[in-house]
Amino acid sequence: MENKAELSRRKFLSNTALGAIGTIGAAGFLASCSGPGSKGVEHKLPELLNEAPDGKVLKAGLIGCGGRGTGAAMNFADAGPNLQIVALGDLFQDKLDLCRATLKKERKIEVDDAKCFTGFDSYQKVIDSGVDIVLLCTPPHFRPAHVEAAVNAGKHIFMEKPVAVDPVGARSVLISSKKAEQMGLSMVSGTIRRVQKDYMETWRRVANGEIGEIVSAHIIRNGGSLWAKKRLPEWSDMEYMIRNWANFSWLSGDHIVEQFIHEVDVMNWFIGKIPVKAMGWGGRQRRLTGDQYDFFSVEYVYDNGMQAHCAARQISGCSNLKREIITGTKGYADCSGTLFDLKGNQLWKYPYPKEGDTDLTWKVKDPYVQEHINLVSAIRNGKPINDAEAQVNSTLITIMGRISAYTGKDVTWEEMLNSNLSLGPKNYVLGPVPNIPESVPVIGTEAKLI
Repeated sequence: MENKAELSRRKFLSNTALGAIGTIGAAGFLASCSGPGSKGVEHKLPELLNEAPDGKVLKAGLIGCGGRGTGAAMNFADAGPNLQIVALGDLFQDKLDLCRATLKKERKIEVDDAKCFTGFDSYQKVIDSGVDIVLLCTPPHFRPAHVEAAVNAGKHIFMEKPVAVDPVGARSVLISSKKAEQMGLSMVSGTIRRVQKDYMETWRRVANGEIGEIVSAHIIRNGGSLWAKKRLPEWSDMEYMIRNWANFSWLSGDHIVEQFIHEVDVMNWFIGKIPVKAMGWGGRQRRLTGDQYDFFSVEYVYDNGMQAHCAARQISGCSNLKREIITGTKGYADCSGTLFDLKGNQLWKYPYPKEGDTDLTWKVKDPYVQEHINLVSAIRNGKPINDAEAQVNSTLITIMGRISAYTGKDVTWEEMLNSNLSLGPKNYVLGPVPNIPESVPVIGTEAKLI
């Protein structure tokens, strides 16, 4: 790996013609931007089943056998009757073996040797193994290619968030999702709040105007540092980076994209509009490996002048906070389940069932299971669902903030639609990875002493 990088706004954007979006065009990215508080429209919530309906056996294959992938496989198995995990794929044998052992211990799921695949092509082998559904849980860099392959093979898809780490990948997923719609396939994303009943009911009330017209948002996710892997002497560049994927931007998108997308997606959902510009800043004080920041602060600006402030930090030993506040002309919402007036008086709170309650109308199902219930229900009821476009938009919004923070320059939504930025190597081999340094972006110009 190189020791130094030439960092510039042009490098981070690499603009090309708008035609790079392909046949969908810019409108495809804006179709889900209409405001939630449409005048004269009474918004209602869809029914959330506690379990998917019974039906013929549905076979799923897991691609990406790390902790989240293993969890997703168990969540799928818990979603209803006659659901099977029949194939596993991962780059590394040890990851696959641990996943396989965990599934057997925790859910009594046994996967045949003949359906366990390793290597960079393991995703295609899982897709071709006779499954109905694929669970895409690798590092996000690989998501666009895996989505495209799964759609081309006619498979239903669960895809973990984010759906990409760069604009080229995001556009690829959008194109694949439109093809999936035409083929009658269902696609569900792992941004869990949209299937979480307390968030859904809060959104419904905001959409129906209970806090007035939305005028701003304040979104925070401050938590401790994530895991990091110390490089072992026998690891090549590629193996080190992928085993340490959460700390490399080309693999994870940085934590503003990989983790903070949950909160940004809530903002995007509640506001119902795409920001036209990001003004971001950030830096690094504690992270020990990789090329990422450990804190971000981004001001998103909308076409009507409205602004939303988003901030995230991954540093241990600090005060932690997770909050999604949407402010309107008559009050504000804590998106997880509370409405207030402008003086801070509580107007409404989500009615969580108390222990012992027999009425479970307001029970909040584990959203990690609920998303699979929705997917399986759509397949068995013959009513396809597809939330990919909303997740592409949320992914691009976080990428826009990351690029602004990395460059110290304002970045516009139009530039995101025009950018041909594609992160990562062109070839995947467990060997050297040239031109991707383990160094941190440094913004601006050096100060001078006088």
